[in-house]
Amino acid sequence: MSVGHLFLIPTIISEGTENEVIAPIIAEKLKLIHHFLAEDLRTSRRYLSSLKIYESIESLNFSMLNKDTRIEDIEEMFTPVFSGHHLGILSESGCPGIADPGAMAVSYAHQKKIKVIPLVGPSSILLALMASGLNGQQFAFHGYLPIDGKACIQKINALEKESSAKNQTQIFIETPYRNNQVLKNLLHSLHGTTLLSIALDLTGKNEFIKTQPVHEWKKDTPQLPKEPAVILFLS
Repeated sequence: MSVGHLFLIPTIISEGTENEVIAPIIAEKLKLIHHFLAEDLRTSRRYLSSLKIYESIESLNFSMLNKDTRIEDIEEMFTPVFSGHHLGILSESGCPGIADPGAMAVSYAHQKKIKVIPLVGPSSILLALMASGLNGQQFAFHGYLPIDGKACIQKINALEKESSAKNQTQIFIETPYRNNQVLKNLLHSLHGTTLLSIALDLTGKNEFIKTQPVHEWKKDTPQLPKEPAVILFLS
């Protein structure tokens, strides 16, 4: 019996943008897939339903793959693949495996010699880097900054030193409700000449992207809306 493939399926990063950011080839590939690993079942069902590919979303099979998934659970999730069915990974937002638990399943697929097929789609991290004007040859993604104020400032200082030493763009993401607090910590901690870029609601109707030195941000500090954010800086 032939073995199925693992497809990495991009999702939207802003509501209602399916027709703008999801390529037609995605729909063609999805017609082949009826088994999915999803970070969030509700989000994934709603997304697949919006693409109007399947007669019934209820006919599809989903397994939860999130930050709490154990490595030992992955093998059972791949049962359909060993029976000849294709398997798709759906991130809650953007591309599987990038700031996303899907990497665990991809690693398992490589170990078992299962073909991995990444499909093209939006990634807020890469879109923000593209639009920032900062160094795209040398960069690092650091996830979220610490919630604790003191730890956050210490981390920012450490990342700025690394950025200066390596000419490296530092990238991290933030939850909408913390945008303004993180901006406050950045403006307090970074040197005035460090370039700071803020990208909000990428691909969405309220998209905002701006790069300027910290001293310019301080002159007219905005009140950031509660939108998904990618923040970058280069010292």
